[in-house]
Amino acid sequence: MEDSELINLWKSHNKMLNENLIFNKKNAEEITRMKVRSVIESVRPVKLIAIITGIFWVAFVDTLIVDMFHRVNMYFIVSAGGQSILSTICIAVYVYHVVLIQQVAIDDSVLATQEKIARLKSSTLWAARIAFLQLPLWTTFYWNERMFEHANTGMIVLQVLVTVSFTLLGVWLFLNIKYENRHKRWFRLIFNGQEWKPLIKALDLLSQINQYKN
Repeated sequence: MEDSELINLWKSHNKMLNENLIFNKKNAEEITRMKVRSVIESVRPVKLIAIITGIFWVAFVDTLIVDMFHRVNMYFIVSAGGQSILSTICIAVYVYHVVLIQQVAIDDSVLATQEKIARLKSSTLWAARIAFLQLPLWTTFYWNERMFEHANTGMIVLQVLVTVSFTLLGVWLFLNIKYENRHKRWFRLIFNGQEWKPLIKALDLLSQINQYKN
């Protein structure tokens, strides 16, 4: 076999290898995109259940406030009203999540998908931060004037300590629930479910697509 034939054969073989490599990379990218979509879709049922549960809870609390407005003290009204407002905000955030999930498409660019997931991740943290602000309200809705008039000093001090502790914890979580704290143990204990893990997995898969392209 002449040298020219060997060279042509080598070029043909090299071209075939390059084409196969490109084809394999394209297939890997498409499969990864499908995985990303599937992972994000797995979050939707959790969000929908949270929205439905939240709507029933807010409706229940609001009904109590309306029905008992003239029969209960203002401690209950303020505590229940605060819970209703914060829960409504969380419901609105979850509806926004469902819309974002719906917008994630297989044929989107990696950058566009990353941007949507980043918004989903950020608003998930915000929903948790807002939800934890309800903590002190769970310690004040049963307050009344008679309790403070007839309770002994020890009980009053204990009640104040509980409320202050829950307030400080709620504020601390509101200030510290940030993505940069994701490796800390307390963060992983809170965000260890179906709402959070799929987002991180989807971002990891998108980084693999970038590697395929490079």
